[in-house]
Amino acid sequence: MTDFLSTYLERVSEFAPRMIESLGETGIMLSFAMIAAILLGLPVGTLLFLTTPGRPMSNRIFNSMLNIIVNIIRSFPFLLLVVAMQPVIRQIYGRATGDSVAASFPMIVIAIALYARFVEQSLLGVPKGIIETAQSMGATTWQLIWKFMYVEARSSLVIGFTTAVISFVSYSTIMGVVGGGGIGDFAIRYGYQRYETDIMYTAIILIIILVEIFQRLGLKLAKSIDKR
Repeated sequence: MTDFLSTYLERVSEFAPRMIESLGETGIMLSFAMIAAILLGLPVGTLLFLTTPGRPMSNRIFNSMLNIIVNIIRSFPFLLLVVAMQPVIRQIYGRATGDSVAASFPMIVIAIALYARFVEQSLLGVPKGIIETAQSMGATTWQLIWKFMYVEARSSLVIGFTTAVISFVSYSTIMGVVGGGGIGDFAIRYGYQRYETDIMYTAIILIIILVEIFQRLGLKLAKSIDKR
């Protein structure tokens, strides 16, 4: 047992630099996805809610178009989305493969659509009476969103964001297909393809730990801001 542990630690130490680099690549992709989810996914989801017939900014045509776009992106197999976006990424960024920034573009697109739907679901849970009360008080649309809807749904929004981030971790493992790297790509290239099962399982454990960290932090934050 001691010999096995010693050998295992030596092998992990050998692969540690590349493993750490892979975690950094995953961090870059996740950072872009999370920023996009907050800056773009949140307003898109809010618009999906507000433009639904019977809501404050009811617009059936706009709502239908936005719903179609979000549904198409979410239902598109992610690997095929990555491949389909290659020409677009090349036009925007100058290259479509080979680094984590280029690989982040598909992550950004799926992050916006995924979190937008979570936001819409969270806002649907806001009691109708709160919206009616805000309107009766003469609240502007901006005030309705920030001082009533987001405040009431804040815990659910955080939980939705946490769930989305965990999905982003899963999506990031696919980005090795286009040279994006990441810990998932490390597990496949240095573990599975080389039959280095101990290294592969080590990388998988790191992914599980990463997911667990996000899950615990998200739930803790959601619980702390839930004043109901």
